[in-house]
Amino acid sequence: MPELAVTPPAPKTLQGADGATIGVHRIFCVGQNYADHVAEMGGDAKADPPIFFSKPASAIVASGETLPFPAATENLHHEVELVVVLKSGGADIAADDALGHVYGYAVGNDLTRRDMQAAAKAKGGPWDMAKGFDNSAVIGTVHAVAQIGHPTTGAVRCSVDGEARQDGDLSQMIWSVPEIIATLSGLVTLQAGDVIMTGTPAGVGPIKPGQTCRCEIAGLGDATVTYQG
Repeated sequence: MPELAVTPPAPKTLQGADGATIGVHRIFCVGQNYADHVAEMGGDAKADPPIFFSKPASAIVASGETLPFPAATENLHHEVELVVVLKSGGADIAADDALGHVYGYAVGNDLTRRDMQAAAKAKGGPWDMAKGFDNSAVIGTVHAVAQIGHPTTGAVRCSVDGEARQDGDLSQMIWSVPEIIATLSGLVTLQAGDVIMTGTPAGVGPIKPGQTCRCEIAGLGDATVTYQG
């Protein structure tokens, strides 16, 4: 392989509960996957098929970090989500086969510049800069399927400075993990290291400078971030 004229930053990684280091390829996100969140955002119907958008892999930040408050927003919102990490991929994966491609699961926070998103929606524009900004994907420790299986129920919670904000359950997801993988693989060829953030329940709200946001899913630990005041 020829020497690179430009060397990009090292790829992002996630840490496994068993000490493994997991390389990340891409981040895909599902919108409107909990009915109560659809309602609070002004929607009234199930999206069919699921709505997908992306974040760059460079947006990943580990749980426990203290970060500068994001630029260009006065309304930063938290969104606690189940994160799926793939060990293999393919195109047109059948739902019945989808879970065989999953390495493990984590809890994540799909941070959103809500004011920027609202402005984009009003103009019919893309959400890229509302969703894919620096440090916008906080992801906790990855728990391998071999250790925990495939969670389909469990509390999904988020708090800010100890104040409860979101309180849902994985069983409320409109689209299951196998359905998400099957549908997404019909749009792109999935690959090892792809990460899927699967949507958030109701209760999304603002995080201010100086505050700490903690996202939790039963059995998966937490994804916590603090913003500088």
